[in-house]
Amino acid sequence: MSARPFPAGPLIAFYGDDFTGSSASMEATAFAGVESVLFLSPPTTERLSDFAGYRVIGVAGVARAQSPEWMDEHLPPVFDLLAAIGAPVIHYKVCSTFDSAPHIGSIGRAVDIAARKFEGWIPLVVADPGMGRYQAIGNLFAAAHGVVHRLDRHPVMARHPVTPMHEADLARHLAGQTDKTIGLVDFVSVKRGDADARLAQEIAAGAKIVSLDVLDKETLIEAGRLIWERGAHPTFGVGSQGLEAALVAWWRHAGLIPQEAPTFRAAPVERIACVSGSVSPVTAAQIALARDKGFATIALDTARAVDAAEWERETGRATEAALTALGSGRDALVHSAAGPDDPSVAAFRTAVEMSNQLVEAVNERVGVGLGAILDGILAKTRLPRAVISGGDTSGRAASMLGIDALTAIAPLAPGSPLCRAHAARADRDGLEIALKGGQVGAPDFFLAAKNGGAL
Repeated sequence: MSARPFPAGPLIAFYGDDFTGSSASMEATAFAGVESVLFLSPPTTERLSDFAGYRVIGVAGVARAQSPEWMDEHLPPVFDLLAAIGAPVIHYKVCSTFDSAPHIGSIGRAVDIAARKFEGWIPLVVADPGMGRYQAIGNLFAAAHGVVHRLDRHPVMARHPVTPMHEADLARHLAGQTDKTIGLVDFVSVKRGDADARLAQEIAAGAKIVSLDVLDKETLIEAGRLIWERGAHPTFGVGSQGLEAALVAWWRHAGLIPQEAPTFRAAPVERIACVSGSVSPVTAAQIALARDKGFATIALDTARAVDAAEWERETGRATEAALTALGSGRDALVHSAAGPDDPSVAAFRTAVEMSNQLVEAVNERVGVGLGAILDGILAKTRLPRAVISGGDTSGRAASMLGIDALTAIAPLAPGSPLCRAHAARADRDGLEIALKGGQVGAPDFFLAAKNGGAL
């Protein structure tokens, strides 16, 4: 089988629009045996040189929680950096549930900015069967609690507090964010062996963005083939970690990388510290099981975050409570809410409304506070392992720890690996940490993180 060979140097350079999603992309390649590193801020040339020989270079960002105006200012230099890395594939990584809206996290605006720099058609791959995400005839489906739902009927995404998804057809959803024509290579064309012809038809009809259906191993491989063999040089693509998964599937199929990846596993630790800013019911179930298994779960009064001084006192209280629990031999988990129905969620919203502050500013304060709590815990205990839960929270909290890069150690749940931290600070370099999205993981996630892998 002929395939475009690997070039020397990096293969993929990507920017993740949130921190937890970024680690999912790194996981897809790292656990296939392709050396990957994720930077938590745009690296300097000197810092990049410390990871010479790595084939996948990622940069974790926060664009998912930002306005189009913020993107106009901050994304052009990011795309310049990715282009300078010299990889044949440049990827703007988004959530596998396509979280976005015209006013916040606009994927369409990101595409418009990138299209000024990169030529050729833009592949869109959002589905990832390994994560329970499937696309059929352009419509996205996502699993929740073992049941696969059309995205606009998904129990979490249909009522997401920031970017509720009321449309499962990704082209229709994206059309509200960009005026670029969006085409589709549907799974029927793939199964008939007509994917190349269908792609050519869509491009000839004026499509700039082409969405690729992915349902199973065959369609995943074909999506990877279209990107690798039919893309521009370089190819700019948009999508979830499914884009990396598709490339890995094609590389394996074409014999470019081994069929079997090395085994990745971490040892258990005696104690672990966790912070969570997620309001997802998935995370709520994980918190509940951790409590049942002996974790000290410490609830934050996030309504106090509307006042900086009150919030500092509240985070100080939670830090001391966590240190007391850890000192008694228990694991500690500090959380802002135990699911969407937690009364603290409504109390927080009411407090923000009464304060006349922007909710984005108060959310930022909460995320920074969670980071400060974890930083304080680690400074006193020197624990070897920690977890930050919540997609929007992770970026804010991780920035408080002095970490600038991550490499994958072991899988915990699809999309949320256990990672090794790299930092200039000696007390943070080598820390083992997992960044978990709100909707990611089995109920025993926090226990698995302590154990070093799936239980």
